[in-house]
Amino acid sequence: MRTPAGNECPHFYGDYYRGREREECRLLPDTWSADLCATCPVPGIVRANACKDMRLDATVTRTIFNLFQRRVEVRAYCEKTNRDVAQPEIGCGECHPLPPIFEGKE
Repeated sequence: MRTPAGNECPHFYGDYYRGREREECRLLPDTWSADLCATCPVPGIVRANACKDMRLDATVTRTIFNLFQRRVEVRAYCEKTNRDVAQPEIGCGECHPLPPIFEGKE
């Protein structure tokens, strides 16, 4: 569904039926507000990597230098390999290996 920032996100839900204005983020159920969608990295991660075994866990943090600005911090976990994913856009490297033509091996 399209977020208030204009990105497609599978975790955002908006109910606008018959005048309702209910919006929520199912990844951040308690701490979500519409302004977080503008800087949220989740839509970019989902666009880059559609692995069905990767689970995202998000928290809202504040930066040290700017205490008034909130941002979304995302951690990724691969359920197939049972380990944390350092770069969620790329993945763990085990679930979807690159073909040999891209690795330089023939």
